[in-house]
Amino acid sequence: MDNNQLFTVTVFTENQAGLLNQISIVFYRRGLNIESLSVSPSSIKDVHKFTITCWSNRPMMERVVKQIEKRVDVLRSFLYTDDEIIYQEVALYKVPVAPMLDGGAVERIIRRHNARILDFTRQYVIVEKTGHPDETESLFEELKAYGILQFVRSGRVAVTKSNEELLTRYLDEQERRRVFEQGKEDNKWC
Repeated sequence: MDNNQLFTVTVFTENQAGLLNQISIVFYRRGLNIESLSVSPSSIKDVHKFTITCWSNRPMMERVVKQIEKRVDVLRSFLYTDDEIIYQEVALYKVPVAPMLDGGAVERIIRRHNARILDFTRQYVIVEKTGHPDETESLFEELKAYGILQFVRSGRVAVTKSNEELLTRYLDEQERRRVFEQGKEDNKWC
C-alpha cells in the first residue's frame, strides 16, 4: 500500500550561501524528489523562508524536518499537509499572437481561467495564471492547441492557516529562555 502524499516543508533560515545545497542533500540521501522549491524573504527581518514540496509518507517527512533543523543556519522547519495551509503558484505562458487575433477563442480561454495578459507584442502574448497546479496545468492543456512558445510555473508559495507565524512563537520562546538563563547567571554571582 502506497500511503504517500504531498507535504509542504517550510524552512526558516538566515540567508547563507550553500544552505540550499545542505537542505537538498537531506532529501537526496533519503531518495526523495523535491517537487517544487521557492525561497524568499519572510515577514521576519533577516529571515528567509524556503517552501519545499515533496511526495512521501509522514514518518519519513518528520525525519527530514528534524534533519534539516540540525543545520546551523536553520532556525526552524515545519511540516504541513495541504489542509493546513493556503497555497498558490504562478504560471506564465507565451503564446503566438496570431491565435489571439483569429476569432477570440484564446481570449475566451484566458477569461474562463481568470488569467491575465501581461504583455502583448506583434509576435506573442504573455499570459499569467495564479492558482493551484491543476488550474495552471488545465490552462496549459487548453493553450497547447494554439501553440505555446514558452511555459514556466513557479514553486509553491504558502502561508499557514494559523493566526500567527509559528517561527515568531519559537523566537519568542528562545528569547524568554535566554533572559531566564541570563537572570539565573546574574543571581549566581550575588
